Amino acid sequence: MEKLKKIWIKLVKLLGWKLNLPEKGSRPEFERCVFIMAPHTSALDFIIGAAYLWACCSNGRVFIAKEFFFWPLGPFLRGLGCISIDRGNPRNRMVPKAVDEFSKKPQLSVVITPEGTRKPVKRWKSGFWEIANQAGVPIVPTYVNFKTKEIGAFETIYPTDYQSDLLKVRKFYKKEMAKYPDKFIEI
Repeated sequence: MEKLKKIWIKLVKLLGWKLNLPEKGSRPEFERCVFIMAPHTSALDFIIGAAYLWACCSNGRVFIAKEFFFWPLGPFLRGLGCISIDRGNPRNRMVPKAVDEFSKKPQLSVVITPEGTRKPVKRWKSGFWEIANQAGVPIVPTYVNFKTKEIGAFETIYPTDYQSDLLKVRKFYKKEMAKYPDKFIEI
């Protein structure tokens, strides 16, 4: 699957996207963190965002809605390191499952879209913060900017208090970045 990931990255670049990657070794937290990606208004966010994750992180995993894990896509997504999540089930145990994975692996990064859906939401889900806080890992906000065709990461945030951390994170994101700006609600 590593070859497939490299092809995926090249394809995204060929489509005109610029991956703003950190200089090698300058962001060691990328190897053990919770990446969050926003705005999430299109399925293309995953395709482009995954390229960034795989280009800058050796053991990145992506949480994806269980609805995408049908044959033949399901085995393909699992092979790429994607993790099925039941968004409609409040007992999906995503947080404990992710925290447990962090306790087992010295190098692990997960990507979560805190909006939880491509539709407009007034409130982000708190799972990304819960995972980072309980696992003792930082949060790295990433973006897919359709206006400039760039993807990259903002400054790292170490969990302290959910409300204040959320305000720090949300200040990075502007609706103009989204593929469909009307589907993203700013703070």
